[in-house]
Amino acid sequence: MAKEKEIKTNAMRILEKKKIEYEVIQYECESFVDGIHTAQLTGAPVKQSFKTLVLQGKSRQYYVFVLPVEEEVQLKEAARIAGEKSVEMIPVKDITRVTGYVRGGCSPLGMKKQFPTFLHKKALNYDKIYISGGRIGTTLCLAAQDLINLTGADTGDF
Repeated sequence: MAKEKEIKTNAMRILEKKKIEYEVIQYECESFVDGIHTAQLTGAPVKQSFKTLVLQGKSRQYYVFVLPVEEEVQLKEAARIAGEKSVEMIPVKDITRVTGYVRGGCSPLGMKKQFPTFLHKKALNYDKIYISGGRIGTTLCLAAQDLINLTGADTGDF
């Protein structure tokens, strides 16, 4: 029981506090691995696996984009959806400072601050999706609608 408490992340605590059903998948990994390899390590379907990217708009506002691991964010579309002139990825060195998470373990749930969040519309094609659990080596499986409800995410194609 004590060991389970050690691996709880902010994302898990939020889900438990809100009584939202989720599954945790742990995998062995010491450093950053991209989302496709993470899905392969965990056995999660690649098409249902989503990565979390943090972008910053021209206004200096941060935005969270959750998109399929197989895809790249389209910056022009992301800017349009966010209502910005332009957006760009934040530097890797700033991920922990901005989110509280490390690269490869960044979850859209439980960041230091709740930023405007956007979930790719492909997530709506599945009952459950897989996202980072808030640390390297942890994946969470939950309903896309639960993620939308918790984060206030808008959906779109970006």
